[in-house]
Amino acid sequence: MMAEKQCLECGKEIHGRRDKKFCDDQCRNSYNNRQNSDANNYVRNVHNILRKNRRILEELNPKGKSKTTRTRLNEKGFDFNYHTSTYTTKAGATYFFCYEYGYLPLEGDYFALVKKQEYVD
Repeated sequence: MMAEKQCLECGKEIHGRRDKKFCDDQCRNSYNNRQNSDANNYVRNVHNILRKNRRILEELNPKGKSKTTRTRLNEKGFDFNYHTSTYTTKAGATYFFCYEYGYLPLEGDYFALVKKQEYVD
């Protein structure tokens, strides 16, 4: 006789498919949430910073191209340590992007703000 399989979360006997690991969706969700909780907190915090940076760039750049200062970005709570990508031009200028909104450090305290026109489908 085959040994009865037990739910990985609550230990109850499992009925149904042979490869089933949990007795129900609640146990599956609880197990996976517990397994991923440490990583989720870090990812959630970084994602919140990136979303805030994106909102700030969007607010300061409503038409797709503009200029601003480091002081203005700092006043709004922009975090320069987080971005989603960079783009370096042939001339060597490096743009930093938070999703589709980007900035290019200029001379002094100034930044050029841009919006990518290409979209991911």
